[in-house]
Order: sequence, then C-alpha cells, then structure tokens
Amino acid sequence: MSFEITVDGRPVPVVQGQSVGAALHAAGITSWRSTRREGRPRGLFCGIGVCFDCLVTVNGRESQRACLVPASPGDEVTTS
Repeated sequence: MSFEITVDGRPVPVVQGQSVGAALHAAGITSWRSTRREGRPRGLFCGIGVCFDCLVTVNGRESQRACLVPASPGDEVTTS
C-alpha cells in the first residue's frame, strides 16, 4: 500500500512501513536542515535514532527524528 505525506507543502510518496526519513530519502530529498554555525546540510546520517541530524516537525510536534517516526497517511512535515 502506498500513500502521500506533505513535506513543506509538497506531496511525497510513501510505501507502507517507511519512516518519514526513509520516504524523504526515497523521494530524492537527502538534506532538509543545516547546522547552526556553519550552515552545513543535514538529513539522514545514522538512520537509527542515535544522532539528531534528521530533525523535522511532524504534525506540529517539533524536533522529531525523521528516521524513527513511522510515516502515516496525511502527515504534515515541516523542515525549517
């Protein structure tokens, strides 16, 4: 089964069972935030919830690790 989530106002396809981070990566979105000091791009790094490089806001809940949040139909994700 597949469905869509919305990321910064754009639809992103999701395959059932994917995390938000996996869906972003599969859609070719490999960077969605940057470091505070040097502005270096960040996205999935460890992919298992150890680091905090993949932080997003999901349905209004800030600072969620995209690699750990299961994507659900209709999720609203913001990256900034």
